[in-house]
Amino acid sequence: MNLEKYKVKSTISLVDFSTKEVVEDAKKGLKKVRRKLSELQNAMYAEGKYAALICLQGMDTSGKDSLIREVFKDFNATGVEVHSFKVPTELELKHDFMWRHYIALPAKGKVGVFNRTHYENVLVTRVHPGYVFGENIPSVKSLEDLDDAFYHDRMERINDFENHLVKNGTIVLKFFLNLSKDEQKNRLLRRLNIPEKNWKFSDGDLKERKLWDKYMFCYEDLLNRTSKEKAPWFVVPADDKPTARLILAEILLEELKKYNFKEPTLSPKLVAQLDDFKAQLDNE
Repeated sequence: MNLEKYKVKSTISLVDFSTKEVVEDAKKGLKKVRRKLSELQNAMYAEGKYAALICLQGMDTSGKDSLIREVFKDFNATGVEVHSFKVPTELELKHDFMWRHYIALPAKGKVGVFNRTHYENVLVTRVHPGYVFGENIPSVKSLEDLDDAFYHDRMERINDFENHLVKNGTIVLKFFLNLSKDEQKNRLLRRLNIPEKNWKFSDGDLKERKLWDKYMFCYEDLLNRTSKEKAPWFVVPADDKPTARLILAEILLEELKKYNFKEPTLSPKLVAQLDDFKAQLDNE
């Protein structure tokens, strides 16, 4: 699998990226990759030198929740943390727009998964600029203040944030689940047609769907402005869920392998005493 084709390395147009790829036996392939990821995670956790932040973005129904369940299924639960960011709380709105994300960052040795991320602050708020008024920013007095320059400045602050993380040992990998509008329609209809799935549906989904083109413009802009060599974006075709999970898992595996995680070894002094320790236990 050519994984480089999913990476945003230069200015891109989303229409040039496929929303659907189908890999035969993707579920079987994912099981193999999961085992390798689990081994890597154990070594990373034991070494305690790096953290990993996995950022997932995508339109409603793009499959973020199920992808997290399937890709990270074999991870040691003590070494992975998942955060799903919803509408900011009253407390969160009293801080700067990055605060709630910063306090959720993974510690060294752990993998953090952000289901929706700090990029909501240059995505949803750009599509619905009125939301920004809830932050009570002194310089924002009207909608005219929320122009492209405002959001581009926020993107630079995000770049600074991620650069700071990388310099301090956090591996930052970002994934956009690239779903087609037709497939979203199919998935929304499925939620309506299957009683067990009704709870997932919200009339807000249809309202947001009408803003599809605006969302695609905002996604394309943020991908181009915030994909950096040390904190890259990957555009993953999301119309076929099993394939999307496999592609993301493969990318994650290849990227994490670059860090050559090593489990710590015992000191020579302790190694020399191993036989004594075994004898003590055997003689209890």
